[in-house]
Amino acid sequence: MTWTAPEHWLRVETIDAHTEGEPLRVIVAGFPELAGDTVLARRRVARSDHDKLRRALMWEPRGHADMYGCLVMPPVRPGSDFAVLFMHNEGYSTMCGHGIIGVAKIAVEAGWIDGAGGERSVTIDTPAGLVRATAILEGERVREVRFLNVPSFAPALGRALEVEGLGAVSYDLAFGGAFYAYVDADALGLSLTPGGAADLIDAGRRITRAVSSSARGEISHPDDPDLGFLYGTVFTGAAVDAAHHSRHVCIFADGELDRSPTGTAVSGRLAILHARGEHSGDAEIIVESIIGGRFSGRVVDTTSVGGYAAVVPEIGGRAWVTGRHEFLVDPEDPWRDGFLVR
Repeated sequence: MTWTAPEHWLRVETIDAHTEGEPLRVIVAGFPELAGDTVLARRRVARSDHDKLRRALMWEPRGHADMYGCLVMPPVRPGSDFAVLFMHNEGYSTMCGHGIIGVAKIAVEAGWIDGAGGERSVTIDTPAGLVRATAILEGERVREVRFLNVPSFAPALGRALEVEGLGAVSYDLAFGGAFYAYVDADALGLSLTPGGAADLIDAGRRITRAVSSSARGEISHPDDPDLGFLYGTVFTGAAVDAAHHSRHVCIFADGELDRSPTGTAVSGRLAILHARGEHSGDAEIIVESIIGGRFSGRVVDTTSVGGYAAVVPEIGGRAWVTGRHEFLVDPEDPWRDGFLVR
């Protein structure tokens, strides 16, 4: 039995995957070409001219409140393989570690990247800057992806503020491709397990709003004002596996809960640990997610960003392809642009 959509319907092709449990919808065809000679410029065009399509692909009925996406675009820098624009339930993020891992795996396994041997280099333009990934193969399959993230730094340590419904909250502020407030979960009586998800989302939203208002001057990137916003709150705590360093739960965008340990958050955490003198050299740490997924992280170099001491982190993780899709948009569908219940 076959069914064919009318020719005038919009068609969008994707390859779907997940990275340590966190979804990634990679858009490979059907999204309008975005003008701009930087990814941040293209991000502005997507936000102003094509946001209905983001909502249609991320929101219900094609997606859900915690869906995450990645648009593959032509590169903007000489020598880059391609550019990416990350998207979610609220808009467009500036960098995404789980997205880099997932799209690099797809790029290698789909044959977008030429090469031979057990490792393939994938160079990707992101809104936050150039990211260099290495796909590690077993036969024809990518077993793991490691990437050198953008320089990460911690502009504020040991801050505290009053948060409605939570009382006094202590936090660190760091940038790992996006800005996050890092908060100890135990101090607020929060459980970093699936059973604590609703409380984590509520607290994360409250803290993000409060820190965004109170620390506006410190949430600023020296290289581009478009990077200067608080993306979310990262709750930290003890790892379930004693061999691992810690556990992360990141609440970002409009209450999205990351199922992975969040690559940009691990990058920012390394910057915090380095600034506090709690991490030295290139020792690797393993950070768990709310469902037990894990990312590796290590510092491969130190540098500076503006007036801030910074680290260059390497993050590693695994991804799996879950499907290929042709999404259709019926122009007569009253919910064609998507909706969210949560």
